[in-house]
Amino acid sequence: NEYKSYLSLDNNMSDDEDNQMEGEEEEEPEEELVECKLTEQMAGESLSLLCKIGNGLSHAYVKMDLQGKVLNDISIICAFIHVRYLDLSTNRLVSIAPVSALKHLLTLTVDNNLLTEVDLPPMPYLQRASFQNNKITSVKGISHPMLEVLNLNSNQISTASFDIDGLPKLAVLELRENQLKSTDGITFPKLQRLYLSENQITDLTGLDQCVSLKILHLRGNNETTNQIELLDGFSKDMVALQYINLRGTNVSSLKTEIPKLKCLPMLRGLVLKDAPVSREEEYRIEVIINLRNLERLDKDAFTDEERQEAQDLYRQREEEGILDESNPGEGAVFLE
Repeated sequence: NEYKSYLSLDNNMSDDEDNQMEGEEEEEPEEELVECKLTEQMAGESLSLLCKIGNGLSHAYVKMDLQGKVLNDISIICAFIHVRYLDLSTNRLVSIAPVSALKHLLTLTVDNNLLTEVDLPPMPYLQRASFQNNKITSVKGISHPMLEVLNLNSNQISTASFDIDGLPKLAVLELRENQLKSTDGITFPKLQRLYLSENQITDLTGLDQCVSLKILHLRGNNETTNQIELLDGFSKDMVALQYINLRGTNVSSLKTEIPKLKCLPMLRGLVLKDAPVSREEEYRIEVIINLRNLERLDKDAFTDEERQEAQDLYRQREEEGILDESNPGEGAVFLE
């Protein structure tokens, strides 16, 4: 089903995320920049993918791959107006302003450069953009009417002050390894996947406005990143949310925090591994008592035995009159 396909995709991405966190790369000393301009010959050699253009009677190469050319000046790129797929990764660019001339651009990749901002006007057809591992400090000015996927991982962004109206179709947002302290400003109504691991988030303000969200990553490292304690940012309006990763955060209370997720009708997967709450007695049983629709906890499916134990414990508490008021007695179904 749809949840399983999302979970499979998410597990793969999460494994990659785990591997990336196992070791930190040493910072290399900054080198003096030597001017390296994009030339016509270099640009021509980077072109591929011949396609029809305009009225279909003419053709042009629409893919340009300029990875790893040590470029810091791409002024000439404005002459290649038919390019739709552009990769400028692993160069030394501090500005991509000339790219604004490529009005037919569909995908743009500028990973591993020296950008401090995304200096582009609205691009009418841009659908996917990646600016991973730059020095970007602000998201202001990122406004593209057709953009669906935006990658800003590994930058220096401290505030998510997005132009929500300028990104009406955004469905996937990646902001891992930045300096965010809050989710305030991330209020995209069509956003489906949000990756915020390895920030400094403690406050989940505004998340409840992401009513289409299906997958949410908020992983911390148990020390300095995403030390979230309170799960106050969720609401019944988040009717699509299926998977939440809170691994390594500071969630510590089964009794007060886990019930706050009961408002999420589609929640099927939850990760709390390495959070203090995961060390509480009968952790898995207490979670399923509160979240009866949950299928997996810490990526392990609940067994029939666990569901039976939860049901028996619930009925015992019901008979003894010691149920939490937030756990009503009607519809106590734990087994499928």
